[in-house]
Amino acid sequence: MAKHLAVFVENRPGKLEKITRALLEANINIRAISIQDRGDFGVVKLLVDKPQSAEQALKSAGFVCALREIIAVEMEDKPGGLHKIAEIFSKNNINILDAYGFVIESSKIAVLCVEVEKVLGLDEILQKEGLKIISDHDLYGL
Repeated sequence: MAKHLAVFVENRPGKLEKITRALLEANINIRAISIQDRGDFGVVKLLVDKPQSAEQALKSAGFVCALREIIAVEMEDKPGGLHKIAEIFSKNNINILDAYGFVIESSKIAVLCVEVEKVLGLDEILQKEGLKIISDHDLYGL
């Protein structure tokens, strides 16, 4: 299963630069990013090409971070693309904890990366519903 990094940081100028410097020095490519404000602290979510190496690099640089399991679902890049996935999750009682998306090819393919509560057989449920799951290897190589 694919993973992204959640990095917990003080909400101060320069913190993102320190994160990106640590990843640059470890030759880690950032594929997607999300930053969430939590007052004095924030959470930076990173989808990278080498998650385990990125976690080690960030911990060595003094950051508190954790690898979190996600599922990456391919969706159409058109109106209703996200709704189709939301409808399937709702129908199957799958609770979304966190999500972000990005486009691979404009007007054709987008990706939704989703962290959900543990669901037994999640991959099988989504594939049965006709969704294409992107493997961790393929996701990190996009």
